[in-house]
Amino acid sequence: MNRRQILMLSLPLLAAPSLALAQGQTAPAAAAAAAQTRRDPYAPTEVAIRPDFEVGSIVVVSKDFFLYHVIAPGRAIRYGVAVGTAELVWKGRATVGRKTEWPSWTPTPAMIKRKPEQYGKWADGMPGGPTNPLGARALYLYDAKGNDTSIRIHGTTEPNSIGRAVSNGCIRMRNEAVMDLYEQVPQGTPVYVY
Repeated sequence: MNRRQILMLSLPLLAAPSLALAQGQTAPAAAAAAAQTRRDPYAPTEVAIRPDFEVGSIVVVSKDFFLYHVIAPGRAIRYGVAVGTAELVWKGRATVGRKTEWPSWTPTPAMIKRKPEQYGKWADGMPGGPTNPLGARALYLYDAKGNDTSIRIHGTTEPNSIGRAVSNGCIRMRNEAVMDLYEQVPQGTPVYVY
């Protein structure tokens, strides 16, 4: 064996301790993140995201039940959400046109028509509060022409619905999550729903 072959064989052995040390330093943080995800996969978590979304925007991936609030190039806070049932999933681009704390709620005429026994009694609206289905906060989505889409990113009185397709088209978040998002995004924030 010549000197060059010996050096080539020894390089992986020399690099191994530094690789193990680097992995050892990040292992506790990675293990903590993995444990949190196992406990609650829909808890707010900072994650990597495609770098082409503008900072401050909101991106919803309906099929995965996640909403991403882009906080830096290529970084976002990921929140678990509930979305519309198969025939009621809304997709498109919008902006946050209005924000409300403890919003009132009025079911749409289509909701009343689909389930009059459930929604008919609220045809004139329900005041905001802890029993209101919109929860603690609501972000109202408007289209490019400034029209209300009737789609909301809002809290919920049913936190166990997060991670499922159960709504009438709106995007539900746990109340503590929507309260956090509400504080972070101004009116005019772009929203992309896929």
